[in-house]
Amino acid sequence: MRLTLTALVCVSILLSGCAPNADSVSAIGIPSPTPFQPGSENASDSLYAGAAPTPLSLPTVSLPTSVPTETPIQPAMILPPTATVPPVLNPLTGLPQAEASLLERRPMAIKVANYPRYIRPQSGLTLADQVFEYYIEGGLTRFIAIFYGNDSEWVGPVRSGRFFDEHIARMYQAFLVFKFADKRVLEYFKTTDIAEFLVVPTSGSCPPYRLMSTRDIEAYNNNYFNTVLWGECVLKNHLPDDPPHLRGNFSDETPAFAGLEGRRVYTYYSDYSYNYWEYIPDSHEYVRYQEKSDKHNGREESYAPLQDNVTGQHVHASNVVVLFAYHEFANPFQEDDEVYHIDLTGSGEAYVFRDGMGFPAKWNRLSKDQPLLLTTTAGIPIPLHPGITFYEVIGANSYASQGEGEWFFHHTTP
Repeated sequence: MRLTLTALVCVSILLSGCAPNADSVSAIGIPSPTPFQPGSENASDSLYAGAAPTPLSLPTVSLPTSVPTETPIQPAMILPPTATVPPVLNPLTGLPQAEASLLERRPMAIKVANYPRYIRPQSGLTLADQVFEYYIEGGLTRFIAIFYGNDSEWVGPVRSGRFFDEHIARMYQAFLVFKFADKRVLEYFKTTDIAEFLVVPTSGSCPPYRLMSTRDIEAYNNNYFNTVLWGECVLKNHLPDDPPHLRGNFSDETPAFAGLEGRRVYTYYSDYSYNYWEYIPDSHEYVRYQEKSDKHNGREESYAPLQDNVTGQHVHASNVVVLFAYHEFANPFQEDDEVYHIDLTGSGEAYVFRDGMGFPAKWNRLSKDQPLLLTTTAGIPIPLHPGITFYEVIGANSYASQGEGEWFFHHTTP
């Protein structure tokens, strides 16, 4: 039986935490005290004078030719206690950070295409810390992937920017990497305070966009970004690269509050764009299946695993979060060609999936320069499972249903 779900608006406080760098702490041994060296005392006997003594015949005594050396007493060695240094945690994944220096930079929010279908498999999605998918136009979706704790020589194909990307760039204090944009969008971006963080292709080697020679597709859809080389471009062009102070909320423990089984999570953006996530208990992760054909004209749904061309892995996530947000047009002219404004300010309805469970929730944007806080409808923060988080952004008027561990989300727009 499928039940219709609703949620209540709530606001909560944002929790944060940090951990010291494991490379900056060392245990110093306590020096041992100087061993005690025992001394020796010499004693002499006196012979008193008196009457002439009768000569005595004394036995012959054999003295040793050498005196054995006495071994000094050695006190027990005093050892310092073993120091346990907390690992450096990536605030966007909750995982120990293998290379802590990567967190001493600004993240990169990179636009990644999902259509046309022949551009798949994409590159780098399994190396991102967090990924958002949202509706663009014509029934299609696009990704924006946040790279912070990992690098990839190939991320893409990179495609154009949208108004929605401003929210992501601000929340993660990130460079916004995209391949051009609609004139209305680009001109707006240039008037904002994120203008210096826009990263678009140029004729030189910076920024590091390049074509992938192994992909036999047109250049327009064959444009990839190299996050490894981006650091050199930042230095060369004197760009601000101060690291952000981002907050996260992660826990290995499944939340104790009520949830429902969530083995599969389907999201239908249109007959041309639909997907599902399936929970794998052994890895505590969801894996992504993407549509491989249109569903209209009576055709059955058909899916294939979404792969990462760089790692060869099935695209996966420890958390899948569905966000309901208002999709609006600024005027009738933007409505004609579907130039959407997606409002990710304030708060809204959400559903959090982790550990094979689904939790009705609320998303809260408490600060423009911090990631979303996810809470229960009563305002209790919901910790995410350490790992990648994948957000599905759908319209505020979308509807959801569930039954027998399967959840269905149908995107609707104005």
